[in-house]
Amino acid sequence: MDAPTEPSGATGPSGSSAPPLLIACALGIEQLALRGGGRGGAPGPVTVLRTGMGPRNAQRAVAHALRDDRRAGAAVIAAGFCAGLAPGMHPGDLVVADETRGSWGATPCTGTELLVRELARTVPGRTVHTGPLTGSDHVVRGHERAELAATGAIAVDMESAATLHCALSAGRRPVAAVRVVVDAPEHELVRIGTVRGGISAFRVLRAVLPSFYEWHRSLLLPRR
Repeated sequence: MDAPTEPSGATGPSGSSAPPLLIACALGIEQLALRGGGRGGAPGPVTVLRTGMGPRNAQRAVAHALRDDRRAGAAVIAAGFCAGLAPGMHPGDLVVADETRGSWGATPCTGTELLVRELARTVPGRTVHTGPLTGSDHVVRGHERAELAATGAIAVDMESAATLHCALSAGRRPVAAVRVVVDAPEHELVRIGTVRGGISAFRVLRAVLPSFYEWHRSLLLPRR
């Protein structure tokens, strides 16, 4: 399992008073996609944090990052790849969680409809699914996939639920989870076509950053 690492990736407008944005992902390839998507247009400092795989690594890395005074009040997005649970999902589809689910219960997400709208605009032609994103401590296959789907969850990954739970445990803040499907019921990773599906998912993940920035910016606007 990868040790949690954090790139020196904080950027933002000079002297910006906007709270920072922390984007947490597990894998190096996810970090590569997210950091390669460009930083222009962010309302405040942005950090893309590679946590390492699994819920424990995610909790440890996010807790450490949020203890830094430079990230006080940071909004947090869990991003990366996921396994789709709903029939008809395809590699490259997007999942925007309305809640994440872990052993401690459900964590509601902030601004789900806004994210869906921005993703549809930023990544046109891609299907965006909305619903519960459940957590696991291992790769889910076969009958486990069907069992999780029966709970109403539309996708599963190993870090999102732990990331958002940890973020809110460190203080009140906006949280969200956006994942790109790389593995789906009819397109499991063990099947032929995995590489093509993975490339598609990578390209989509690389394109989502402007949507994250608009979500963050909209949350900063005064409410009427």
